[in-house]
Amino acid sequence: MTYEELRKARELFGLGERAGLKEIKARHRVLVKSHHPDRNSDHVPERIREINAAYRILTEYCGNYRFCFTQEEFLEQNPEERLRRQFAQDPVWGGK
Repeated sequence: MTYEELRKARELFGLGERAGLKEIKARHRVLVKSHHPDRNSDHVPERIREINAAYRILTEYCGNYRFCFTQEEFLEQNPEERLRRQFAQDPVWGGK
């Protein structure tokens, strides 16, 4: 896979620069339903193939991604936890 293929797949799915696997799967479902021959009289078989190829590229990229389980990365991905830790004991913000 090249970056250009990944970029085109992301654009076809209408995804931003950051997306999760759930978002990719949900978007795939919507695109396939909207272009399915039973729902779309202007059905173009090539479009379904493009959507499925883009889905394979995106899921392959996500599947090969190495996740980081450090506390720093966790707090970056879950900013509410950082705030909870920072203000947990503050009486103004609900601490005791």
